[in-house]
Amino acid sequence: MDVITVATWNVLHRVHAENWYEEVGDRWPDEHARIAAVTRWVAGRTEQVVALQEVSGDQLAALRAAVPHRAVHALRYPRVPRSRRIATALRDRDEHLVVLADPGSRLITATAFADDPGKGVVVVRTGDLTVVATHVTGDARRGGQLARLAELATAATGPTVVLGDFNADRDTVAAGLGPRFAVAALPGSVPTRPRTSGAKSQFIDHVVTAGATATAVAVEDLHGVSDHNPVRATVVPTPG
Repeated sequence: MDVITVATWNVLHRVHAENWYEEVGDRWPDEHARIAAVTRWVAGRTEQVVALQEVSGDQLAALRAAVPHRAVHALRYPRVPRSRRIATALRDRDEHLVVLADPGSRLITATAFADDPGKGVVVVRTGDLTVVATHVTGDARRGGQLARLAELATAATGPTVVLGDFNADRDTVAAGLGPRFAVAALPGSVPTRPRTSGAKSQFIDHVVTAGATATAVAVEDLHGVSDHNPVRATVVPTPG
């Protein structure tokens, strides 16, 4: 496997923003403008693999139009986010887990977790690398979901990278996946999930490798386009 660059970002589904994250909604009252900002960032990326969580139907359509040179592998969750507080501006409320990769990449599996129809995993093969993209539930269901991710990744041949929003800190993810996996250390200057209150970790989006090493790991501050910031890294295969 050659060296490959990757990125992961939870772009924040608008219905979730309207239901729970009023600050982002207030900062971006026009969702079409926010979708355009997310799309510009993604379309401008040079990383060979980009994993995205909480992608609305509107956002997915914009991405497909903006990156015709990429393969777009998407899981549409069985659960459709429901507006609880205000009417949503979205035309398509469906929620997706997405992997953007090279045109020769191949989708292996895309499925919601059995215990959460709004979280799941997409597995893609690109060259000699297996990419496992995920969004993990942030409660007691996490343990079983991490075990499922480890099972899927272990079944792959060759180097593997697991990307996504794990809703947990590095130590918790490492313990849940097991010793075969290395969870890259995140630089501490920019959180992946900024918070102004509460005790939950602000570093919950991760790059995990098996048979490879993540280097040049960085978090990019996008100043509130989403409630998360993207993580990027270079994945280097383990010699031999």
